[in-house]
Amino acid sequence: MRLPAPSEHYVVSNNITLHCLDYGGKGPVVVLLHGLTANARAFDGILEAGLRQYARVISVDLRGRGLSSMPAFGYAMQDHAADIIGLLRALGLSRVILGGHSFGGLLSCYIAALYPERVEKVIVLDAGARMHPRAGEMLGPAISRLDKRFESFDAYLDKIKNAPYLTFWDEAMRSYYEADVKTHEDGSVVPRPVLSHIYEASLGVANVAWKALMRRIKAPVLLLYASSDYNLGEKILPESYALETIEMIPGAIGEPVSGNHQTMLYGKGAQEICRAVFQFIHPEADR
Repeated sequence: MRLPAPSEHYVVSNNITLHCLDYGGKGPVVVLLHGLTANARAFDGILEAGLRQYARVISVDLRGRGLSSMPAFGYAMQDHAADIIGLLRALGLSRVILGGHSFGGLLSCYIAALYPERVEKVIVLDAGARMHPRAGEMLGPAISRLDKRFESFDAYLDKIKNAPYLTFWDEAMRSYYEADVKTHEDGSVVPRPVLSHIYEASLGVANVAWKALMRRIKAPVLLLYASSDYNLGEKILPESYALETIEMIPGAIGEPVSGNHQTMLYGKGAQEICRAVFQFIHPEADR
């Protein structure tokens, strides 16, 4: 399914400007938050698989990513959460279904626990109260692109396609990687996220008592976790950690989907995510 061009919004929130994409669609409002170094286009594979057929989808560039403001500091979880609450207020959205992948999934849980009046349901993609102890090392190939200049977009894309976690190429990935870089007059490109900001955001994750926080979530939660290894022969979110997280949250449900931490957002994994999300946000529908 070919995606229509989304509406773009620039919203002032928490003293910065956030860029977001409104893909439209029918049904409840689903606000999606991307991973640690990603951008709002990270969910295009899921949207192409049909998500906007039963939800109005808004995807956000978190601070320091995509086309949102890039403050020199302020990348803790509370900063990101305040950004999103301000964005919901600015868009006139009192209560939404909040979802996210990886870092965005943790941020969704953080907001659901601390701002329960703003969150109807939570969709978490491959994130849990505990991640693999070598997760930082496993993310190394993805993070290694930051603070580097590539002679062209094609050269940049070659590096991406050779990453150990990218086991197949889907054309829905192109929009995500195009949004990841800034192009200079000479044709060279530089990834938009800054390594120091990503490092600060990572520290922000480490400073949260996730097990205690997960137990505070009252909204229904759907946790979908990758079934394939991501890097170093391991999953970033081992199945045992995913099931442990589900048990912590009252009423949470979950299941594995095809693909790894990154590729689950495309192809067969994206189709499985769409089916699971449909059943989660429309439980009254015939299955």
